[in-house]
Amino acid sequence: MRLMAVVGVALSLGCISAAESPSNYQSYSGIRVDTDPVLLARYDKSLRWCVPEAGSWRRGSPDPQSLHYNAALRNCLYRHGFVDRGVYAYPIPEVYFEHFLDR
Repeated sequence: MRLMAVVGVALSLGCISAAESPSNYQSYSGIRVDTDPVLLARYDKSLRWCVPEAGSWRRGSPDPQSLHYNAALRNCLYRHGFVDRGVYAYPIPEVYFEHFLDR
């Protein structure tokens, strides 16, 4: 049972994609970040706050290519009001899941 839990955590961390692109995020109300200049400015300000936090040992990792860094960055951006765009946030094939994450 513990082995299955470890494998599940490893696979879930392995599916985290790059976290800094504004086209991957939307506000809580569903507006894409890259379509609104005011929202994009807010996103840039939040990103300047979240990058050092994700790069710290306390929250994430100093290596910006690591999965812990990406997870910490996504967590911080979520706290600042920016959410991943559902099915576009994770690299899974649509054919197999048929927009399962959108439900």
